[in-house]
Amino acid sequence: MSEYVKVELTDELKGKTVEILEKATKVKAGLNEVTKAVERGTAKLVVLAEDITPAELVMHIPLICEEKNIPCSYIATRKDLGEKAKLRTATSAVAIIEGDEEATKELAAKIADLKK
Repeated sequence: MSEYVKVELTDELKGKTVEILEKATKVKAGLNEVTKAVERGTAKLVVLAEDITPAELVMHIPLICEEKNIPCSYIATRKDLGEKAKLRTATSAVAIIEGDEEATKELAAKIADLKK
């Protein structure tokens, strides 16, 4: 598990994250865009890849997500994250701006329970 991964997700939660990503209608991809979306409060859910090196590139994102009360989830690889977000390339981070609100809130609650 990488240093920036704050909570170990179950397979069910990882599957739920993929579902939400696939249904998202508007996303921001890339570290800079995700950071801006979180700081502005427009992100509903942030998804990070677990295979980012060096980890220092994304270590700030879970911290600012926690500060802004935005749920942060994880997916195994950058390649998978890019594919599930319907991007042409691999990406380290994705912020969901518009998508399934109910499923996102449900996932956020389950992730919060794991942190306790």
